[in-house]
Amino acid sequence: MTACTERHPAGPDNGVAGEGQKGMPMKHSMSTAVDSITIEVIRHGLLAAAEEMARNLCRTAYNTVVYEIHDYGIGIHDANGDVVADAPGIAVFTRGNDHGIKRAVEFLGRDKLRPGDVILLNYPYWSSAHTLDPLVFAPVHSADGELIGFTSCRIHVLDLKQKDAGYVLDSTDMYQEGIFFTAAKLYREGEMNEDIFNVVKFNSRMPERTIGDLQAQVSACFSGVRRTQEIAAKYGAGTLTEAMAAINDHGERLARIALAKLPKGTWTAHDFVDQDGVDLDRMIKMNVTVTVTDDEMIVDWTGSEKDVRGPINLPVGQTEAFCSLIFKSLTTPDTPVVAGNFRPLRVITEPGSVMHAVPPMPTFTLWTGLLGGEVVLKALAQGMPDLVPACSGGDVCSMMGLGVNPRNGEAWLEATNEAVGFGGHAHGDGADGIMHISEPGCRNNPVEVLETKSPMFIESYGYRPDTGGAGRNRGGVGVQRTYRFTAPSTGICIVYKTKTKPWSIDGGAEGDNNHIVLNPGTDREKVTGGSYNLLDTGEVLVNNTGGGGGYGNPLERPVERVAADVRNGFVSVSSALEDYGVVVDPVTFEASRP
Repeated sequence: MTACTERHPAGPDNGVAGEGQKGMPMKHSMSTAVDSITIEVIRHGLLAAAEEMARNLCRTAYNTVVYEIHDYGIGIHDANGDVVADAPGIAVFTRGNDHGIKRAVEFLGRDKLRPGDVILLNYPYWSSAHTLDPLVFAPVHSADGELIGFTSCRIHVLDLKQKDAGYVLDSTDMYQEGIFFTAAKLYREGEMNEDIFNVVKFNSRMPERTIGDLQAQVSACFSGVRRTQEIAAKYGAGTLTEAMAAINDHGERLARIALAKLPKGTWTAHDFVDQDGVDLDRMIKMNVTVTVTDDEMIVDWTGSEKDVRGPINLPVGQTEAFCSLIFKSLTTPDTPVVAGNFRPLRVITEPGSVMHAVPPMPTFTLWTGLLGGEVVLKALAQGMPDLVPACSGGDVCSMMGLGVNPRNGEAWLEATNEAVGFGGHAHGDGADGIMHISEPGCRNNPVEVLETKSPMFIESYGYRPDTGGAGRNRGGVGVQRTYRFTAPSTGICIVYKTKTKPWSIDGGAEGDNNHIVLNPGTDREKVTGGSYNLLDTGEVLVNNTGGGGGYGNPLERPVERVAADVRNGFVSVSSALEDYGVVVDPVTFEASRP
């Protein structure tokens, strides 16, 4: 068993490298003489720099997953690798960037970092993500050559020689998941390292788009370096360094103030990932015990599944990252992410378990990390039901299509995540059809983009009535998108919460679960979840996303709110009667509870 603060020997044979090895100081804070106004000006300057990085990335990326969906994590970090400013995209990416920078610097040594260097890391056990989510980062040096920070950018790229085009659902070891870069230099002192780019060029099914996306990451990092250096030049490198420390110290204080107000206790919960991609009938248990004390929140994953053969195992940095997201949502949801927010959080994992992969365990399908956050909430709901929502649809319900586009004869690959219903909570209904909690800064891919860039025709797209769990405060409803393929294609469905329903709180009803339907209404109809599907011209795929769990007794829901749900199409007339005990006239929408 290991906590996130435990040290491990650095090197490729270990699941996680430890802190305090090759020159990465174990420093949390420092005293500062910088006045609070200057600190605040610098903080906003760093946030603006991170946002500029994101805008440059989106303007230069080749991949709609980046510039439409915002599948990225961007940060500016202090010299220890701790984030002090970010631009929201996929929430778990930014915290994973901290972990990856530290592991890479321990491997390289700080003395090997030069101005103008840009580092590429996609070794999952260090980078906190799978091979197609490479972390690109750059050191920031002051005018006199002192290392004062880092800028980072992580995105999803399309292909790095993984065994299957698009996405891997059934790898059994790391060597099937693509080529690895353990802190390789894309740029050396400002000069492009063509050797590394040539490795990518000749090992990718989509070299132009993959290299273009890597260069977009480089551009983003250089933008952040330039802006951070401008701040250092204006206020002094020492002032900037002290301000960064003060920003994180303040983030810690805010988190501890909020932590002190939370109910104290220990609660345990579990849930399941549908399957691991290899043993298709084996549901994979995620087991968590959460303890809240005056000083810390401990998230202990002891008891989670071990010996998982398929690629749903998580790098430990990813586990720490999604736990950090939940902790932040409870303590400091209204302030930007800084590493200090997470000092009162301790994550415990067992190496070799699904929550802490070690080489050569496969890690490509990272969906455990998307589902795991709501297992933490499920535990906390036992002790603080008025502070956490019921379960959402519980997945990002991704669909990826690929093949050869008959319009131009070129290979195509497009993807989108779908919205789910959020869980009801003590203060109101769950939101209808919004992006999952793991990706609050993301969007889905517009219909127009998908149809323009691929042989997919979107026949319908809308809410799914009656999918939100009934309750005094109902769960939000999920959505349905119907794809018809106009050329032979592969449809990869990455959905891993279909066998269990979204849980409820305080007497509410469960939400409807996610599911994929292939060729509905035909003799080829098939209901599935995570799957790799070869589809012919004219075949149909329907992505149905789950609704959120309900909160409280449905019979306590005011009649007028039920009538409004029926009028708005979220609840049917029959469900109003069966679930809420309310008779609603389908024409006038007058309602009463007999």
